[in-house]
Amino acid sequence: MSLYAPAPRIDRRLLLAGGLAGLLPLGACTGRLRINAAPGTPAAMARAAQDQLGVTTDYDAGYRALTYPGGDPPRKTGACCDVIVRAARDGLGLDLQKLVHEDMSKAFDAYPATWGLARPDVNIDHRRVPNLETYFQRAGGELWRAKDRETDGASFPGELETGDILTWREASGTTHIALVTRGGKRPLILHNFGRGVVQHGLGPMGFRRAAHGHYRWSGSVA
Repeated sequence: MSLYAPAPRIDRRLLLAGGLAGLLPLGACTGRLRINAAPGTPAAMARAAQDQLGVTTDYDAGYRALTYPGGDPPRKTGACCDVIVRAARDGLGLDLQKLVHEDMSKAFDAYPATWGLARPDVNIDHRRVPNLETYFQRAGGELWRAKDRETDGASFPGELETGDILTWREASGTTHIALVTRGGKRPLILHNFGRGVVQHGLGPMGFRRAAHGHYRWSGSVA
C-alpha cells in the first residue's frame, strides 16, 4: 500500500522513452542521463541510479523480512528510500541498511521514536525517511533542514549538486526522499513516489509537499 496520494496514470512506455505528451503531470520525465562522476563522490550515486529506470516499475513500502546485511526488496518494486539505498550500494559500495543499523545500535535515542520501537529493526529502519535524515545529519552530510512547513517544495535555499539528497514533508506528516541527478539552475530528481522510479524536473514537487532537508553524503562522511 502506498504512503502517498495516488499518482496520475501514465503510459509507462512514454515515461521510459522520456516522451512529453503523457508526462506533463510530472514535469516532463526524462530517460537515462550520462553522468560523469569520480569514484566515491555523491555524483556516483546519481550515475548508478540511472540503472533503476525501467527496472523498478512498481511501488511497495510494506514491511518485509530482509537479509542482513545487503537486504533489498525485489528490484522491480520498492519505495522512495529504496532508491537511495540502491544508489548508495551500486554507486558507492556503501550499505545504508548496515550503516543505519550500526548507528542506531550505538545511539538509538538519537533517532525518531515515531514508530514506538524498543530496539533497531534491520528490516525497516533504513527504509524510513526520518531515519535516513538522522543518519545523514549524524554523518556530517546535512546542509539544510527546514524549521517549519512554510518552504515551497521546490525551494531549497542552497545550490543543488548532482548526487544531493532531498527530503519533503506533506501536511499530513507523510515523508518523501529523492536523489538529485542534475544540479544547477534546472535540477532533475530521480525517485519513486508511487508508480516506480522516474526522473523529472524539481518544480512539480512544490504542488503539495514542503521542502524539508538537503543532504550531501558520500563515503567520506560514512
